[in-house]
Formats: sequence, structure tokens, C-alpha cells
Amino acid sequence: MPNNTEDPQYAVTVENLGKKFGDFQAVNKVSLQVKRGEIFGFLGPNGAGKSTTIRMLCGIITPTSGKASVIGFDVLKQAEQIKAHIGYMSQKFSLYEDLTVEENIDFYSGIYQIPQAQKKERKDWVVKMSGLDEHRDSLAAILAGGWRQRLALGCALLHKPQVIFLDEPTSGVDPISRRNFWDLIYQLAAEGVTIFVTTHYMDEAEYCDRLAMIYRGELVAIGTPDELKDQYMTADILNLECSDPFAALQVVKEIPEIKEAALFGRGLHLTVEDAQLAIPIITSVLKERQIHYARLGKINPSLEDVFVSIIEARDSKDEV
Repeated sequence: MPNNTEDPQYAVTVENLGKKFGDFQAVNKVSLQVKRGEIFGFLGPNGAGKSTTIRMLCGIITPTSGKASVIGFDVLKQAEQIKAHIGYMSQKFSLYEDLTVEENIDFYSGIYQIPQAQKKERKDWVVKMSGLDEHRDSLAAILAGGWRQRLALGCALLHKPQVIFLDEPTSGVDPISRRNFWDLIYQLAAEGVTIFVTTHYMDEAEYCDRLAMIYRGELVAIGTPDELKDQYMTADILNLECSDPFAALQVVKEIPEIKEAALFGRGLHLTVEDAQLAIPIITSVLKERQIHYARLGKINPSLEDVFVSIIEARDSKDEV
């Protein structure tokens, strides 16, 4: 039975959760709460501890320290109950390529022990939800990446889980398929399903209700996308559009007024204390060094700007 002392508004509660592999601290004292029906994003570079945290919450690996619960079940004591009540989809979700779409759904119906009387209803729901009706008899092996992704999500939802964990679910698919996949996520959240998703796509992170950023195993920021921008970006961001951003990067790095500079698309994002004071100085240096540019102006920070700023601040702190 779930722990009835848990606050019912939260689907996931994590307190000082940690995981060590030998001497390596993969996750260190992570604490967070995820509300029911929330789309909660978990951001971090490769190796930051995202997947390890998710696997602990799914009952796949055992934490070394701290505690956590998922829909009232304790991850340390009730791992099997958690597995029965959640959906889990990783970027390597196992679809059987020599089975058709319908056969894959039948297989996972057996894995999740869907009662015989409900199997057809659930199968039809998955096919409709994922838009795979015309592909029912197609082998999984010949499906395009976006369709495989939808089928994997559908299979993970067969048993009507209250919480679904998505670990880098859109890795390797085209932008349109990614957008369509997020439409499905919104639909699920509207129906009360809690979504816990890891991603390294910053544009996807904007779709989440709240975000947590993890770096080197530690939680470094948490809040809504707007809260993170307001709280962690006290500096100004300038956008420099130019024909040779790499050459421009070498030049602007030497300007003392620029705290950070990073390639961004076909240009640069520059972090400065005061845009009004910095722009004339930067303009003068670019002209002197014969760096041609189309535009230099202040912009609203992106989540990528926030993430880079937080990580660089943490690295600077660690170097002291």
C-alpha cells in the first residue's frame, strides 16, 4: 500500500537522494517535488546524473542515501509496486523489430498483465492516441523514427500509469516528430498523467511546467522557465549576428566588459553587466578589428543562456 502520510498533491517526492558507484558520486543530495499532472523537466549535460536519478525513481536501481517516493510508494522498500504503477520510456526503449505494431502492443499487454477483457480497448486506445491506425500491420523495423517513438510511448502507457518517466525520449528524431510527440505529452498531462522528462534540448525545456537543472550530480536550479530566467540571469544578453561567428568569438573574448561569450546558431550570445554601456565598447572593438556584423542588440535570455550561466558559475565556484 502507498504511504498515506505523503502529501497527495505530489506524485514524486525526493529528499537528499544520492547514488554512489564505488567512489564515484553520480547523484548527490537531490531534493525535489513533482505535482500530480505536472510536466516536469529534468535538464543536464551527459553524465550529470539525469538517467541515474530516473532509474532510482523507477525502482530499477537502489539509492545509496536519502529517500524518495513515487505516488506514495517508497523507492527503497516498494520498488516492485512502483514499477507496476508507472510508465518508463528510455531512448533505447525495446521495440521488437520483427513484430508488427499490433504484435508489439500485444506483447507489452502481456508484460503489464492487462486483463484479457481490457486488452482490445487498451490496444485501440494506443493505436488511436499514437496515430498508428494505418500502420497496425507494419513491422516496427520499417517505421520512421517518429512513429517508433509514438509506438514506444503507447506501449509504456498501456496499463494506465499515473506517472510516466521519459528519459531523452526525442533523441534522434526530426523536429516535426519532436513537436508532435510533445502534443501527445500535453494531451496526457491534461488527462492528469504526471510527466517526468529528461532532455538536453533547451527548446523542449520551454514546454515544461517546471524544470530542475542537475550538474555533476547536484541540483543547481529549480523553477518555472520564467522563474529560472528571472532568478539566474541578472546580467544582460546581447545577440551578435555576423558572417563569421568563430572569428568574432576570438575577438570578443578579449573584451573585459563581456563576462561570457558562446556560439549560438549563426551568431553569438554575449553576457554583459549592462547592455547600454557594453554595446558602444563592443561596436568599437569590432570595427577596429574589422569584424563585419549584421546586428548587435539586447535580447531576452533563452533557457540555454540560463543553463550556460549556471554551469559556468558553478565551475568558477569549484575552481576557487
